[in-house]
Amino acid sequence: MFVGIDIGTTSVKSVLMAEDGTLRASAAFPVPLSRPQAGWSEQDPEHWWSAVCDTLDALAAAEPRLMAGVTGIGLSGHMHGATLLGADDVVLRPAILWNDGRAAAECAEIEAACPEARAITGNIVMPGFTAPKVAWVRKHEPAVFERIRKVLLPKDYVRLKLTGDYASDMSDAAGTCWLDVGARRWSDPLLAATGLTRDQMPALYEGTEATGRLREALRVRFGMDRAPVVAGGAGDNAASACGIGAVEPGAAFLSLGTSGVLFVSNARFSPNTAGAVHAFCHALPDTWHQMGVILSATDSLNWFARLVGAPAPELTAALGERVAKPSPALFMPYLSGERTPHNDAGARGGFLGLDQTSSRQDLTQAVLEGVAFAFRDCLRVLEDAGTAVERAFAVGGGANSPVWLSIMASVLDRPLDVSAAADVGAAFGAARLGQAAATGARDPGALMPPPPVQHTVLPDRALAAAYAERYDRYRALYAAAAHAADA
Repeated sequence: MFVGIDIGTTSVKSVLMAEDGTLRASAAFPVPLSRPQAGWSEQDPEHWWSAVCDTLDALAAAEPRLMAGVTGIGLSGHMHGATLLGADDVVLRPAILWNDGRAAAECAEIEAACPEARAITGNIVMPGFTAPKVAWVRKHEPAVFERIRKVLLPKDYVRLKLTGDYASDMSDAAGTCWLDVGARRWSDPLLAATGLTRDQMPALYEGTEATGRLREALRVRFGMDRAPVVAGGAGDNAASACGIGAVEPGAAFLSLGTSGVLFVSNARFSPNTAGAVHAFCHALPDTWHQMGVILSATDSLNWFARLVGAPAPELTAALGERVAKPSPALFMPYLSGERTPHNDAGARGGFLGLDQTSSRQDLTQAVLEGVAFAFRDCLRVLEDAGTAVERAFAVGGGANSPVWLSIMASVLDRPLDVSAAADVGAAFGAARLGQAAATGARDPGALMPPPPVQHTVLPDRALAAAYAERYDRYRALYAAAAHAADA
């Protein structure tokens, strides 16, 4: 048996997976999120650990016999979070998360201090990444910075609590802006640009390698017969790719979660910094991936649902399963700034084209379409980088909406496959990585086949043409609309 643990932005989820890849049990517990100022996003790392223990206790209570046979644990988590530890592993301040935009000025300072940064990392230095966050702490909280002994990513803080080891994997480390992504090692020039050294970094492993074993007290607590190995694991998107089987070159998935991701697996390091494409290591050795990332996917719909005082599923259900034509309104989904393709922490969202006849349904549809147009931006710059995306699996909470997937397929003009499996998310991918580490698999990709396709959502040809025109308008309005409040 194998356990997968995913540290999500809003909850921690753990799953039990059998050797044949079937899921036998799962548990999830929420974690609170703090926004102390506009554009800021923080969490207390102890909340991650408490939720992890709650999920594992729940699995042990529900399936004690299966938990007893666990031999491998895999970890996944939201990327880029700056978890700062002092002496005796004391957490120095709340972790600054992936969707925190405070460090825009520090990005430019890092690139000025290390002009080769984009060549080393294959990425623009963005406010969401870990390095600029630590640079912000260095400038604004110098007393905290001076006490830093280790910088860990969210899942790696959980690893420390599980095993006592300071370790990370290549896919998660690639999102720090301290990794030489092509060479898969820490970059001394980039560390120096933020006043850090390798001594303050965790050891690096491939996602399929064992980094340590579960502490004895925890083994007893969770009812395991022997201490399982803990795998390097992966950042949440690479872990989701392992769960959906997107490990071969060209395999792709689209994730409609809090944020949105268009992910493609690559056989080689393939950056495109001009389009703000993320080029990271994959969780498997000698494999990389590209991502287009948008910061507010289902977050946009949930924001609108709060605004109008109605549940998001009720709003989307009112549209039916398909729409006949584009909404007369247009929505810019930049509620937290944007990454791909704009790299613009200052961008803001909004509605355009409203009039006296605009209805709640018009605005709901506009929100779904605006997020889909942001995904089309990601597809465009991936194609500019020479990456062909012929089709993709659709995953994440938003993929449960038939009308949203229908809109997405038509906007992208690509078929979207929906899995028949009950769960192919990051926790499941983490469990597969735990299996690879526990078994020492020589071909870990063989443990990660794609799931059966339940159904495929095809583009509506008439709608695809109408959306192509609408997308051109969306792109043309970006510069004026996303910064209208700055004027």
